Amino acid sequence: MNYKPILIVPGDPDSIFFEIFFKSFKKKQIRSPIILISSLNLVKKNINKYYTNIKLNEIKVSEINKQKFKKKIIYIININYKLNESPKKYLNKCFKAAFKILKSGFTNKFLNGPITKTNFLNKKFLGITEFISHEFNVKKKAMLIYNKKLSVCPITTHLPISMVAKNINKKIIKEKVVLINSFYKEQFKIKPRIGILGLNPHCESIKKVNEDNVILKPVIKSLKKLNYKISGPYSADTCFIKQNRSKFDVIIGMYHDQVLTPLKTLFEYDAINITLGLPFVRISPDHGPNKKMLGKNASNPLSLIRAIEFLDKN
Repeated sequence: MNYKPILIVPGDPDSIFFEIFFKSFKKKQIRSPIILISSLNLVKKNINKYYTNIKLNEIKVSEINKQKFKKKIIYIININYKLNESPKKYLNKCFKAAFKILKSGFTNKFLNGPITKTNFLNKKFLGITEFISHEFNVKKKAMLIYNKKLSVCPITTHLPISMVAKNINKKIIKEKVVLINSFYKEQFKIKPRIGILGLNPHCESIKKVNEDNVILKPVIKSLKKLNYKISGPYSADTCFIKQNRSKFDVIIGMYHDQVLTPLKTLFEYDAINITLGLPFVRISPDHGPNKKMLGKNASNPLSLIRAIEFLDKN
């Protein structure tokens, strides 16, 4: 069986990506060819640090369809990077090459390493999810932090907490539920059990308008009528207790930390970030560049291993 290549943009040039990548390569037998869109010099520099017995093969974007890919070789599309160059400029060149390949239909597997969002996005997009979705003109999207036991999805992603309530509505909740349901049916042949968390503590509010009553309850009721396995709203402070979370495949929260904090506490590095709604599978490890760990050779590669495993099975 021929497996489509996994296209990888390693992310920030000064992140832990190469450390965890080469650790992953050692620990995991990967069936899919690997194509790194990166500075060749950066790759060679890090091979000397973390891995010595590996073959590299430089290729060009224009010749990619003519290439016969083999396992146990890392293919490199070289993007020049100078030490005094802006990482933002370098990353834009990496993503530009990746997007060109993805739009050609050559592969449907894309992974990006950790990126410092404030520097790269410059407040134009809330996160990499939104940046990639904009490039492919995708309006309906969802950030799914996936673990095989329990996954979570925030309705709002990297918004300041003061802006959360005004950005929650029935339409966006329904869009996320539909995307999640389709993803689980396509990938795992199941209709997922979805729990919805309330916005307010205990789903109660001292305000005249309680979003849990006027937004969440009606949309949950309407989705139930459409035969989605959905229930709520639930109080966020008890939903992740073992006997409660076991009732769900996915818990949807109203804001980022409401669901990512408990999930990372439960599973630590055993989770991956999947963007739903794109015309290809986009995954990233569920952690940041972690620059304070550079050079220590002590970073945990599990999230990247899980990301590669997910892409490699197709």
